[in-house]
Amino acid sequence: MDEIVKIINDIKAGNIKPIYFLMGEEPYYIDKLTEYLEDNLLTEDEKGFNQMVLYGRDTTIDEIVSNAKRYPMMAERQVVIVKEAQDLSRTIDKIEPYVENPQPTTVLVFAYKYGKVDKRKKWLKTVAKNHLLFESEKLKDYKVGDWIKRVLQGRGYSIEPKAAIMLQEFLGNDLSRIANELKKLEIILPKGSTITPDHIEQNIGISKDFNVFELRKAIGEKNHFKAYQIVTYFHQNPKDNPKPLVIAQLYGYFVNLLKFHGLKDRSQGSVASALGINPFFVEEYKIAAANYPMKKVSSVINKLQKIDGMSKGVGASNMEDIELYKDFLISVFGK
Repeated sequence: MDEIVKIINDIKAGNIKPIYFLMGEEPYYIDKLTEYLEDNLLTEDEKGFNQMVLYGRDTTIDEIVSNAKRYPMMAERQVVIVKEAQDLSRTIDKIEPYVENPQPTTVLVFAYKYGKVDKRKKWLKTVAKNHLLFESEKLKDYKVGDWIKRVLQGRGYSIEPKAAIMLQEFLGNDLSRIANELKKLEIILPKGSTITPDHIEQNIGISKDFNVFELRKAIGEKNHFKAYQIVTYFHQNPKDNPKPLVIAQLYGYFVNLLKFHGLKDRSQGSVASALGINPFFVEEYKIAAANYPMKKVSSVINKLQKIDGMSKGVGASNMEDIELYKDFLISVFGK
């Protein structure tokens, strides 16, 4: 986010580059920067003649260069934006001659999402040196909660830790989806509000009591009743709690628990870093480790691998989801 702020501040200060090449696995930041460039480099009056938006699947590098070499009409500059530029991956290297000698009165923007161009390429090195190259990396899962807090803080809101974790657990690290859900909450709640688990449940539809986060906690604490309650809810609401996602989350949890057993330093910061988790969860791992020795954790992981295989047709079972869940919990809670 700091790099985004710097780029925007440079543009506001009049330090505008002839070429912006935005690439990476995380589309959210690429979309945000592209949107900012599209909205702010020209006035509304100038955009009619001097701003062109092209799409990678419908254009060619030759057409892009031809448009970029035009002169602006009654404006200081023109802007050419290529969205979905990843669709030009096979021919993108043809941009090299233009990169070496760009039109000074044109701002050419490439939004290259869901992947990267090899940074060893000569033309991309030129972009990085003389223009602007931005790489949008996927945010690590354990950093999503902090990202949510920072975004909301910038908009005048705060959020309770459990509410942030509910969003993260339900939406993963899809920043665009998370941002859309946060916008819904901002429409409903006045500025200065603290977003709570109740707000998430009532307005986004994520149960604060029956989710994978609470299931993991119940299993870790050996809370049999709560765990069976939650899997019953999952069975009754399969669209909100798809079995493959639940199994994957449980598998990741027990793999981390196995790693936890091998840690010498069990301080909060060290555990969070080693496991790639939010520090909020560290105490729960300590409780779970006390309840499940390493040998038991290994057997649970093997059980989850078998269930995952069944869900993919390997040694398929006729058991309904609720029976599979209960069978799993019996194996977890049993000796």
